[in-house]
Amino acid sequence: MVAMQLVMGVFVICISMASLHRFYTTNSFLPGSLVDDPAQCARFHTVDDGGYERFDLRALADRVDDVLVQLAELQDKLEATALKVGKKSKKHRRSHHRQHDDNMTMVEFRRFLEDEVIHPLYSAHIALRLIRIPRPSSDSDDAATATSVDPLVNFFGAEETRNWTRTWATTSGPRCPDDWDLAQRLMLGGCDPLPRRRCLAPASKLFTRPKPINASLWTLPDDGNVRWDRYHCRGYGCLSARNPRRGYDRCVGCFDMDREKARWMGMGRPNKTVVVVAAITEFRIDDVLAVKPGEVRLGLDVSVTTGSFAARMRERGVTILSTALNVGAPFAETIALRGLLPLYATLSQRLPLFDNTMDLVHTSGFFDAWVDLQLLDFVLFDWDRVLRPGGLLWVDRFACERKDLDDYMYMFLQFRYKKHRWVVSFKSKDEVYLSALLEKPPRS
Repeated sequence: MVAMQLVMGVFVICISMASLHRFYTTNSFLPGSLVDDPAQCARFHTVDDGGYERFDLRALADRVDDVLVQLAELQDKLEATALKVGKKSKKHRRSHHRQHDDNMTMVEFRRFLEDEVIHPLYSAHIALRLIRIPRPSSDSDDAATATSVDPLVNFFGAEETRNWTRTWATTSGPRCPDDWDLAQRLMLGGCDPLPRRRCLAPASKLFTRPKPINASLWTLPDDGNVRWDRYHCRGYGCLSARNPRRGYDRCVGCFDMDREKARWMGMGRPNKTVVVVAAITEFRIDDVLAVKPGEVRLGLDVSVTTGSFAARMRERGVTILSTALNVGAPFAETIALRGLLPLYATLSQRLPLFDNTMDLVHTSGFFDAWVDLQLLDFVLFDWDRVLRPGGLLWVDRFACERKDLDDYMYMFLQFRYKKHRWVVSFKSKDEVYLSALLEKPPRS
């Protein structure tokens, strides 16, 4: 055991020294041709008008110093551990039991490697990888124009910047490129709102006249009205819940209109095993509207949906905005083609609604305990902002693990809303459903 620990310590130190040697080698920064060309090497080390005046050398030095400190601390820990192990191996132990207690067990040795060696070494490795070095471009022979500066920023931020530049390089022209999926990735990555473009957005070449409103509410649109290039499926028939290669795993069954018609109506579900759970945790729309008769006129549905909740509310004279992102399926287009209002927004975006304007905020299947508590906190405060005094917050079958239920309950109860309905039921052995109907109190 002692020999294994010493070997591992020496091995890690050798790797660290080799990494530093490679990092400080000039060839690891610049191509081999630059070493032979003193002029270009001088350009790298100068900051005049022809050099790297926009490159932050101080930030580079700080990053390298941080890495050196991490590696030095790691080396000290390894040396101290090796010295401690060596002293213990030289002691004369009085009993076999004492010898067993002095030696480090395999569990302790593994924990030491993970906490004191692997994690610090990985952090130092990532810190080195994130350093962005300006490099002369090999495509140009002119030394004055041969420099392409890569900013000293986080790699992921640089990648998003390149995507943003590539997406909005075409600011004007007759036709926009068909890159809505890249724009959506930028939105999900925090680049929101995106700037406007002076070009014409493409549309489906097979677009046909939409159905009348009474027929379109509970009928799937024509396949030709949707651009299917960025999806696994090429038609609504492929989006069935029975197709394992449908391309999405949220809101399974949303494109089954027969199933959607039964929701919020107290009709149960086709699957008999969940009828009892659905009856307990899924409130009827008529029962919810009866809490505030005649007062619910305008609402927001924050769900992964094709607009079925908004369709049911429209039948009762209530206008609903449905948030929609095309994550694996054309949710936004489907909502619009059904004659309803899609709101193309992400969780990181502040809702484009004025304060105290919504009569109802409904959420279903959107979080399901995957969201971080801090993000959920900001989202709930934004919902509270747009919800008017006396408005209703309808939490529809929020799923979470049983051990996390208290944390999520606190998130919803911190606003001191009035409870009209509050139901918790089992989804499985370790998961539960939470459904609630809460009323925002008046605040002055």
